Amino acid sequence: MILHMGFDDMDSLSGGCTSYICALILERISELRVRFLDYPNLIRLNPNVPWKTKGNGAICLRIETDEGLGDLEEAVVDIVERSADLGDPRTSPGIVFFPGDVPREIEEFSERALFDLVSPSSAVRLLRSHGGEAIGFKGGRGIVGGLAAIGNRLLGDHTFELIAYRARENYGKRRRVDPGSVERMDRLTSPMTFNNLDRGSGRILITPRGPDPVLAGIRGESPQVLFEAFSMLRIGEPVERWVLFRTNQGTDAHLRARFEIGRLRPFRSVCVEGSVSSPPRVIAGGHVIFKLSDGTGEIDCAAYEPTGDLNKAARLLAVGDLIRAYGGVRRASKGHPRTINLEKIEVLRLARVLELRNPKCPSCGRGMESAGRGQGYRCRRCGTAAKEKVAIEIPRAISPGLYLASPRGHRHLTKPLSRYGLEKAGGCGPPIAPFFGLGPPPARAP
Repeated sequence: MILHMGFDDMDSLSGGCTSYICALILERISELRVRFLDYPNLIRLNPNVPWKTKGNGAICLRIETDEGLGDLEEAVVDIVERSADLGDPRTSPGIVFFPGDVPREIEEFSERALFDLVSPSSAVRLLRSHGGEAIGFKGGRGIVGGLAAIGNRLLGDHTFELIAYRARENYGKRRRVDPGSVERMDRLTSPMTFNNLDRGSGRILITPRGPDPVLAGIRGESPQVLFEAFSMLRIGEPVERWVLFRTNQGTDAHLRARFEIGRLRPFRSVCVEGSVSSPPRVIAGGHVIFKLSDGTGEIDCAAYEPTGDLNKAARLLAVGDLIRAYGGVRRASKGHPRTINLEKIEVLRLARVLELRNPKCPSCGRGMESAGRGQGYRCRRCGTAAKEKVAIEIPRAISPGLYLASPRGHRHLTKPLSRYGLEKAGGCGPPIAPFFGLGPPPARAP
């Protein structure tokens, strides 16, 4: 029997981590008679939902087994009950069990969960109509993510992430990963690994900052390069365990739905094409705001200061520029209108920017000066007169093309520039063994 097991919403701000619970589940069910049909799938969903704790990641395990569902379900539920932070008011774990082939309706549900809000009740109805089973805790909002992870089989572009977890006694402490070794690893493995560090600020990106169990996570194009990249790190604390995930991270999977401005709804991840309708303005904190219009409406777009390169590009836009804006729709609040929080912009066509200047003397080439109010302009040297200013086209400091946030401002799903041209097609198949284990990962795949 083929079985898909999806689960989500086990992260917490006090240290809970869905992917770590996946590691515990992998170890438990590997003791049963199961065959893994794929790497664990780490599926990032709409990053703009208001209730997400961290990266809004759900997980699916795809297995083949001769065992009955009873032992598997019991093992998974037991680990979740013992290991999830059920005391955190923001956690609402859900576990989904689905046997057989994944129906198209569940795939469509998963596609929608990448960019929109979907309800637990709709997930439960869909699951029951196709013979699946769900177990929810504290409302079971994680059933949405669990079902969405099952429906996303990563048949198109995908990447991999090798995550190492730390010993419990180190939770909440500074992660002891040598920055110099991260810089060297990035230099030797890029572009086959990505978003290891932000070169502009020097910030290390493979180590999170919270109290969760993750020690480090390296993202890349293949299992082989991730094993080699991890072996280059100098780590000053124990590695408790590790897992290699196949994932939709770094693929822009959430930004494929295009919308007219008049159809935008809060919390959606969107792509909108329109014309810049107000000059960019810089507000307190260095954030850049401009308006975008497409004939169905007008909306503010914001490039926040931490987006770095994107913020700089937004400052150079002008009224009339035709662009595609990608990002999440923030709902209106007191003093703030509805806004697209930008992740990237694509400049399609630049407007001509004209500036009125005093005319130049046709005889000597010097700039003319005002001859008095309403009296035109006159050259002091030659006496030549002119009636009005002339329009001069100003060279633009921005060109048509794609502009992304600096890596420190990327979401998990953001596709970095280094991945353009490295996209994959098709599925994956059974994983290379081993793909999880205790202690540090091997230096290379077998």
